[in-house]
Amino acid sequence: MTRPLIKVDNLSIHFGLGWRFFGQAPVLKAVDQVSLRIEKGAFFGLVGESGSGKTSLGRALLRAAPVTAGAITYDDGTVRYDVGGLRGSKLRDYRRCAQMIFQDPYAALSPRMTVRDIIAEPLEVMKLTRTRAETDARVREIAAKCRLNLEHLRRFPHAFSGGQRQRISIARALVCRPKFVVADESVAALDVSIQADILNLLKRLQRDLDLTILFISHDLSVVAHVCDHVAVMYHGKIMEQAPTRQLFSNPGHAYTRSLLSAIPSLDPDVPLRAQVYTGG
Repeated sequence: MTRPLIKVDNLSIHFGLGWRFFGQAPVLKAVDQVSLRIEKGAFFGLVGESGSGKTSLGRALLRAAPVTAGAITYDDGTVRYDVGGLRGSKLRDYRRCAQMIFQDPYAALSPRMTVRDIIAEPLEVMKLTRTRAETDARVREIAAKCRLNLEHLRRFPHAFSGGQRQRISIARALVCRPKFVVADESVAALDVSIQADILNLLKRLQRDLDLTILFISHDLSVVAHVCDHVAVMYHGKIMEQAPTRQLFSNPGHAYTRSLLSAIPSLDPDVPLRAQVYTGG
C-alpha cells in the first residue's frame, strides 16, 4: 500500500455559537470525525452541498482553520508534518509545501499591486529567493506555465478578466513550488467556457509539476471531468469516497444517489427526477 501524501484521522472542527449563562453553549460541528487519504499525485475531488463543511476541511489541511480533534499528517517522503500542531517557523515551512487557490479571483488579488508583485510576494515572505533577479526569473517561469506573458506582469488586476485573474491566482499559489494544492471552488465564479480553460490548465500543471490537488466543488459534472477520486460530504461527515468512475456509475450511499439524480439532463424533454435525501 502506498504512503498517502495527506492522511486525515478522525478530524473534527467545531465552532462555538455564542455564550450561555446556564448550560452548555451551542456548537456547530463543521467537520465531524472525518478520515480520508489523499495519495501523492492524485486529483482528489471533495463534493457536497453548501454548508457541508468542504471549505472548513480544506482550510484545516493547510492549517488555516482551527482543529478541535483528530490528526492531519503531511508526508511527501522527504519531510513530515503534524499539521494540526504546527506553529511559527514550522508552519512557515509547511506553507512552502501546501498552498491554496481561492474561489473569487476578484477578492483574492490586491488591487494596489502589480501582477509581478502579487506572484512574487510568497517568494519574498518565505525568503525563497536571494536576489530580485532570482525572484523575477521564478515569477516569469511560473507566469509562462500559467499562460501569462511579460506584458501582463506590469499591469494591475483590474485590467484582467475573471479567467485571467484566476490564472494569476494559480501562478501565485504555485510560485513557491508546493507539492499539495487546495483548489476551493476555483472555477465556480467563472463562465462555463472559462471554467473549461482553467480546468484544463490545472490538469496540465498537475501533470507537469507533479502536484497533488484537493479540488473542492459542488458541481458534480466538473468533478467527473477532472478528478480521479471523489469524497462526498454532508453535514460535516464523509458519506462515501471512491474512484470517480465507480462513484458515478455505482454510488453506494443514498445521499450520493440524491446528488447524482439532481444533475439536469442536456435533453430538455427529459424531466428532472431528483431524489430527496432524508438522512440516515
